[in-house]
Amino acid sequence: MAGHSKWANIKHRKAAADAKKGKLFTKLAREIETAARLGGSGDPTVNFMLRMALEKARQANMPKENIERAIKRGTGELQGEALEEVWYEGYGPGGAALMIKCLTDNRNRAVGEVRATLRKHGGTLGESGSVAWQFEEKGLILIPLNGQDAEELMLQAIDAGAEDVDEDNNYLEVVTARADLQKVREALDAQQVRIESAELKMIPKTYIELDRETQLAVARLIEALEELDDVQAVFTNVQFSDDVLEQLAA
Repeated sequence: MAGHSKWANIKHRKAAADAKKGKLFTKLAREIETAARLGGSGDPTVNFMLRMALEKARQANMPKENIERAIKRGTGELQGEALEEVWYEGYGPGGAALMIKCLTDNRNRAVGEVRATLRKHGGTLGESGSVAWQFEEKGLILIPLNGQDAEELMLQAIDAGAEDVDEDNNYLEVVTARADLQKVREALDAQQVRIESAELKMIPKTYIELDRETQLAVARLIEALEELDDVQAVFTNVQFSDDVLEQLAA
């Protein structure tokens, strides 16, 4: 499962710049609102999806009042948009498979913007099911090692019910079944393991290798898609090389 934490590191470094544009906070607010609505509660102690969304918001230094408003919109205490989760599938340069998660109040706008962005960057929008078969929805927990015993943490994660554990770039990547993410996360919390993030992701069953320029083209496409207000996340089956990831993080 190598590669997730390196890509995550880039996302964290880019987060500050995104926040300045206000885009990150808008996306996080939508995620919090949806988690509160679908989870049926504004209490993160009983709503695990909300708890994960709040952790992401706090890591991004999202203002407390923004978080509270988003929760109240989700629980119906404040009026909010009628957001729905929509997935789009597509192809990028080099045949890269893309799964695009949107939270939107207007499907027509969302699909139009996604299609136009794909086309502009050398990609195409696919039919439903065209690439989804190449991915599995899994829980992904990132644990920063920071000198901790990787082997001991791996054993703790496996005992907690993890499907797969891998060490990569000073992080431990713990993969769980979708339904087991909460159980594994709480078991690690009980052992006072410091966790940087825990969330559901579409993980490719296999990765493809592309040349350097094509990797960069796919990365530029992903960034352009993530600039769209309705797009929450983009997942791909491209295996990015270390030097490409370093260039993107610069």
